[in-house]
Amino acid sequence: MERFNEPRLALNRIYTKRGDAGETSLVGGQRLPKDARRIEAYGTVDELNALVGMACLSSEEHGLELAAILKRVQHELFNLGSILATLPEDVHPHQPRITEAEIRRLEAEIDRMNEGLPELRSFVLPGGCRLNNELHLCRTVCRRAERIVVALAREEQAPPEAIQYLNRLSDAFFVWSRWASMQLQAPEVLWQPNLAAGGAPGPALKTESE
Repeated sequence: MERFNEPRLALNRIYTKRGDAGETSLVGGQRLPKDARRIEAYGTVDELNALVGMACLSSEEHGLELAAILKRVQHELFNLGSILATLPEDVHPHQPRITEAEIRRLEAEIDRMNEGLPELRSFVLPGGCRLNNELHLCRTVCRRAERIVVALAREEQAPPEAIQYLNRLSDAFFVWSRWASMQLQAPEVLWQPNLAAGGAPGPALKTESE
């Protein structure tokens, strides 16, 4: 098992005013605009991490084993953010990052937890219980993070493991949302096209003029 460097930080001051001009620093010290693609990439991963924390808390409240998995994912996402915040030439050999081990672990968990789920005959919508909704929100933000990292990789070098991990993780959130609903005996919300306002005739509505 690969060992990463432990953090060496001294966060004594929270604000420095160095970002007031719309720039921020990478791990190597380079200054970039805050709307640069690389900043957007690890910023979205940070957003995802906050949402995973919410889903983790809900899982803990229900005593689900998923809580331990989500806690691990939070640390993996921070490792991912670390490597995205570092230009390739500045990466330290033992700097925290995503490896094949994290990807394989997700694949194994997807397969295991998907095994007992009922077969899908329609697309599912978020709903049924709060944890299901939280995991679907994680899934959509994870997909956005993946799109941004893909765009970053077109412009400059980005670790391929980052894209692979986010792709697997979004699939995992989908499976976990269904698994959580099954564990909590919450109904799955299946997509029914004709429930749309224009999909099927409904009862006539009276207007005030009538």
